[in-house]
Amino acid sequence: MNVTEAIEFVKSHHLSTLKHSTNLGYSLLFNHLKVIFDCRSIESISPDDIGQFLESFTSSASKGTRHLRYAQTKAFFNFVINECDLDIKNPCDHVLLARHFRNPKSAARKILDKELVDELIYSSTSLMFRLILELQARCGLRIGEVLKLKVSDVMDRKLLIREPKSGKEAETAYMPEQVAKRLAEYIAANDMSLDERLFPVCYSTVRSIIKKLGEKFHVKMSPHDFRRHSATYASRNGVPLEIISKVLMRHHDLKTTQVYLGKINDSEAIRWMDVLHGK
Repeated sequence: MNVTEAIEFVKSHHLSTLKHSTNLGYSLLFNHLKVIFDCRSIESISPDDIGQFLESFTSSASKGTRHLRYAQTKAFFNFVINECDLDIKNPCDHVLLARHFRNPKSAARKILDKELVDELIYSSTSLMFRLILELQARCGLRIGEVLKLKVSDVMDRKLLIREPKSGKEAETAYMPEQVAKRLAEYIAANDMSLDERLFPVCYSTVRSIIKKLGEKFHVKMSPHDFRRHSATYASRNGVPLEIISKVLMRHHDLKTTQVYLGKINDSEAIRWMDVLHGK
């Protein structure tokens, strides 16, 4: 089996089960594999070949992207070898490749505390921007989900999230009563039709505003920090991890949610021991 045949095999037997965004990543990989290897047999490809391919493919990419491309290439060869019962070793299974394209350690992000988040929300001069922040900080929405919302997606205290990151057709997010009330008032005040976007601004605009707010308070911030705050605040207030993961964050895996939760310092640990067992 040559590389081009293997790619067509994977496309027809495997990629149909993956979500759209993952398929896009693999399509880019496959295009580069065809350019470099084309009709070469799978058995003839060595770790050195893979190393040269990945270097040319990811020369200008970040460390995280380089690791992702390595992982995708490894997964491609694993699938072909296993499904076609080939008696060969995966050319990506080499200690030097794994080391060179390893996943970089992510720097710990500062979790925004409730007082700062409340101050940022309450000081918003624009009701639109306040709602954007609240839907992230109170409801756990991703900024991309917030900006895609239409009036027709609002159903009392529920929000219909179309084409979510999970790959599902839709998901449901929930709002506290006061946020739902403000959102309804915002829609009525602007006399919005059902097919209108709730917030007609782009991601770069929101990011720029949040960055400037952060500079004002001497804190480095991005839109995603408000979603991260949502998970940590819920956790600190005793909400079960399953609820945070499945309802608030809408994660597929509890481990993903745990990454979002801020580290617990000594004073918090002691406070929770007192809450559980008394002083």
